[in-house]
Amino acid sequence: MAGGIREQHGDELSENHEINVTPFIDVMLVLLIIFMVAAPLATVDINVDLPASTAKPAERPDEPLYLTVKEDLSLNIGNDAVARDQLAATLDRVTEGKKDTRVFLRADKAVGYGQFMEVMNLLRDSGYLKIALVGLETLPAPAAPAAAPAGAAPVVPPVPPAAGGNP
Repeated sequence: MAGGIREQHGDELSENHEINVTPFIDVMLVLLIIFMVAAPLATVDINVDLPASTAKPAERPDEPLYLTVKEDLSLNIGNDAVARDQLAATLDRVTEGKKDTRVFLRADKAVGYGQFMEVMNLLRDSGYLKIALVGLETLPAPAAPAAAPAGAAPVVPPVPPAAGGNP
């Protein structure tokens, strides 16, 4: 019992050896409410420019195998153009049938995500499961105001009217 029953009647108070758990319950309920409020905020959609990365570049093999998806959705292995239906045969010829060869996949920014996934599916269907995505290597930019997109009109802040009437 939290309060305890006094068995002695006198001026001397006995020690209560029971733990009062009410503050612990209050803290746990407050933490529960905080996490319930914070959890939906952790899944906010953020616009991301995926092709650039500031990560440390991975070690590259002596002769990497690059598969490039150009803006017009044509495919190139190294510098040689290849048709989509010939991709598996060309990869087998270039890698000498080694399916564990890492394929460095790079694509133009203008290539849509759906088309990019189609190329990845072609690689997977061909048996090439080691796929490395290639992006631009950039240095972290210092905090600066966001630049306007190319071709956009510059934003000019409005000028407050002069005090005291017309100029």
